[in-house]
Amino acid sequence: MAKPGDVIDVPELGVRVEFRATAESTAGEYTEVDVIGEPRGFITVAHVHVGVTEHHTVIEGAMIVKLHGKTHVLTAGDEITIPPDTPHVQKPGSAEPGRIRIRLTPSGRSDEFFTRLAELEYNRFGFPKPLSGAKFVRELGEAGHAARPSLKTQQRIAALLDDEYTFVDEWDVAAPPEDVFDALADGTTYPQWWKGVYISATEDGEYTHQHFKGRLPYHLHTRTRTIHSERPHRLQGETDGDLRGTGIWTLSENADGGTHVRFDWQVHADRRLLKLLTPFLRPVLRWNHTWAIARAMDGLEPYVRERVKLTA
Repeated sequence: MAKPGDVIDVPELGVRVEFRATAESTAGEYTEVDVIGEPRGFITVAHVHVGVTEHHTVIEGAMIVKLHGKTHVLTAGDEITIPPDTPHVQKPGSAEPGRIRIRLTPSGRSDEFFTRLAELEYNRFGFPKPLSGAKFVRELGEAGHAARPSLKTQQRIAALLDDEYTFVDEWDVAAPPEDVFDALADGTTYPQWWKGVYISATEDGEYTHQHFKGRLPYHLHTRTRTIHSERPHRLQGETDGDLRGTGIWTLSENADGGTHVRFDWQVHADRRLLKLLTPFLRPVLRWNHTWAIARAMDGLEPYVRERVKLTA
């Protein structure tokens, strides 16, 4: 959370941002920053702040503002107000670095907007790389976005570039939660019951190494470690490799004395081929997951019941 006095350096954009007032210090009434340097890149193209009035005061240097079809050249002491939801352009007005004081009313998510500028991945021209920019538009588009195309269109395009998937699957198993938990907690057993998907699973210290496939013609290699275990209710694992993400098994006793299973799987497709195909094959990749989880639903219950029988 930004605080007055915080400084953010964004060399890719040619600026440094100094917070003078933040949403926390003004109870959300306004955010005020000094932007110092020679702005370049995407912050100099036509853009919009949704629901926020933007007031500029030139402290040092000069700036050019294009607003409502007019060009304004401002020098030290000059001020201009940009109404909410209004496309505008602001650029350096001289070859010397400047200092521009910007007040945004109300704060909205302006603090986060400025903070995230330093976290984006940029190309050499000062524009965000596609995946980084897409995430920014999805999460903070209303705080500031390019004037064209519309924000909704930009967010639709950004969604196509997203390589993150979130799946939630639930089903019931006719076996006690303790027994289901023990099967899920032993990653080396997955090839025995998640048949047709898991090819092999071996243990190496705190990690289980997996080799698996789906209906699509590719194989994946990952490793998973348990980061939280609360028998028999919750098991959480962290995965990296061709897929990177977090899986959470949540178990609860159902009305029949069996187990209600919920699997939350949030994953990024890190393998280069998958990243390239994601914008085009998102529905197919979701179909692939649905096919794979059906194999788990088919195999988990008989495996657990047979395992309990053998140990009885």
